[in-house]
Amino acid sequence: MADTITIDRAVYDEMRAAMDELADLRAYDRATAALASGEEELIPAAFAERLISGEPPLRVYRELRGMTQAALSDASGVNRVQIVNIEGGDAQGSVQTLRKLADALGVTIDDLVD
Repeated sequence: MADTITIDRAVYDEMRAAMDELADLRAYDRATAALASGEEELIPAAFAERLISGEPPLRVYRELRGMTQAALSDASGVNRVQIVNIEGGDAQGSVQTLRKLADALGVTIDDLVD
């Protein structure tokens, strides 16, 4: 047999609201800690809008990092023409290529895939 208690609806509603607020506070604390540790970063609104509008993520993150295609090629070891093709939507790039580009940009592969 289960132990049960009966409480007023108003008390229950207050407890639910407090639980929801606590969950929000914990989520905030996790996000703040991830930012402080460098695990996550803030992206300026202009760059976020470009991503949302469907601009190629590789181009957006490359420009966010202040890199030219040639600089990204040097940093990643990926041919510049291949970078041009990926940014232009003419190629997707292999997993190995995307890993090199992601590492050079300090992002995840998921960040580079539409």
